[in-house]
Amino acid sequence: MINGMTRSKRKITITIDAAVLEQVKEGVTAGQSSSVSAFIEHAVVAQLAADTDFDPIVAELLAASGGKPTKKELSEARRLLSGTAV
Repeated sequence: MINGMTRSKRKITITIDAAVLEQVKEGVTAGQSSSVSAFIEHAVVAQLAADTDFDPIVAELLAASGGKPTKKELSEARRLLSGTAV
């Protein structure tokens, strides 16, 4: 991509929890992002990167310590790293 040029964007409609949207808007107001769309796009890109990179890292670490991870092990690792573990 040439400097100064932007990638093609597509307009979409999403449904989001009202409290989450308020936090996003507060982030935009605080200057964390230039717009709600930019904030959401950044979050999606970060999630895609995490999803893409996570499995090979876990597989490499577990292979070094005993073999390929099971689906249950991957699920548990995702749960722990996502912050939803209690």
